[in-house]
Amino acid sequence: MSLALVTGASSGIGKAFAERLAAAGHDLVVVGRRTDRLKALAASLPAVAVDVVTADLATGDGVAVVAGIAATRPLDLLVNNAGVAHYMPFAELPVEKARELMHVKVTAPTLLSRAAVPGMIERGAGTIVNVAGMLAFSGPAPAAPPAGQRAVYVGTLACTVAMAQTLRAELDGTGVTAHVLCPGIVATEFHEVQGMDLSALPRMSADDVVTGALAGIALGETVIAPGVHDAALLDRVFAADLAAFGNQSPQLAARYRDRPRG
Repeated sequence: MSLALVTGASSGIGKAFAERLAAAGHDLVVVGRRTDRLKALAASLPAVAVDVVTADLATGDGVAVVAGIAATRPLDLLVNNAGVAHYMPFAELPVEKARELMHVKVTAPTLLSRAAVPGMIERGAGTIVNVAGMLAFSGPAPAAPPAGQRAVYVGTLACTVAMAQTLRAELDGTGVTAHVLCPGIVATEFHEVQGMDLSALPRMSADDVVTGALAGIALGETVIAPGVHDAALLDRVFAADLAAFGNQSPQLAARYRDRPRG
């Protein structure tokens, strides 16, 4: 029996992942802050073994608990899905909210993946899925609200994309793969927690997001974007990244060198 660990499993995409993986026969470790919801989820999945772990991944202690499980249990699949948003102007974002956002979306996925990967390499198989979002590609967007009120959040998602791409290359040949899931707006309570009503906007279901994720893994995609119908768009983005990286020079670029000094 294979074993999957899913963070942020009490609702939304994480819950949909847990349900789909259980239906496929995976035993589960489900992680979240709301014990009652996790226990209800476990009770609804009687065909598999489900371990409930209450942990707050915004804290060092919470990450340490889950990392210990990831390091010692024979995980086949790790889904780093836990999330928090805190959309607001950068200059008004409280330090504690910025710290929470960075801890949940960058520190926790990094340390949990770091804990799981050695065992996966030793076993010769494993899959890491970090959940980001299409906002990772929105950096060049105009600064008008709400795009201009989520700089830290967008930065964490972009970090997640780059880390998955780099980690995937590093793990080549080990039997372990890394992926990043980038949905658009999803019909979950994620935005409601932020006081945002997006019910009037077209939204993908959490179940469809998971369908896309599992299909993308099977297709060997590193960046899985369930709502992008033309995959060539992503290919061009990444080709442009590599073109810029590959065409750097030790010589100062003319547009900087030829400007008047003063």
